[in-house]
Amino acid sequence: MNTHSLDPASAKSPAFVASPLPILGTLPGAARLAGIALAFAADAAENCGEDRFDLLLVDEQGEVASRLGPFAEEDVVAVWRDLSNRTGLPRMIVREDGGLSPVSSQIGRLALGTTRMRRRCGLLGGRRPRFLVRRKTGRLPVRPLIHRGEQEIIARS
Repeated sequence: MNTHSLDPASAKSPAFVASPLPILGTLPGAARLAGIALAFAADAAENCGEDRFDLLLVDEQGEVASRLGPFAEEDVVAVWRDLSNRTGLPRMIVREDGGLSPVSSQIGRLALGTTRMRRRCGLLGGRRPRFLVRRKTGRLPVRPLIHRGEQEIIARS
């Protein structure tokens, strides 16, 4: 008798188990994210004795969809900016009262904000630096000097 034969009637179909992970993005029924918020992680800070921070993915209703972290104080801002740039979500900060304050405005991956003047208006703004001063090109005089009938400086022997 063959013990390895599979009988379709005796085989059980696997049961579908929903994932405990949140569904985020543009899928139907998924939470639409509104931003990435920076929050102080009090529990993690007490456990390790150093300041720790969490990054919170916040949905349109202001509820936390997912929590990332904890991150060290030295790393959290770089990770926060990188995630914001990659996802196109605006950066936010969780205030002490629990409210959210946007730090930067953006449309998708395009960051909005005030522009910065690249050059200041200084007193010497109209002057050129010494090494960039324009040199005048050489010009012949109006009437060129032609020397005739003179002895040469170097005599031929």
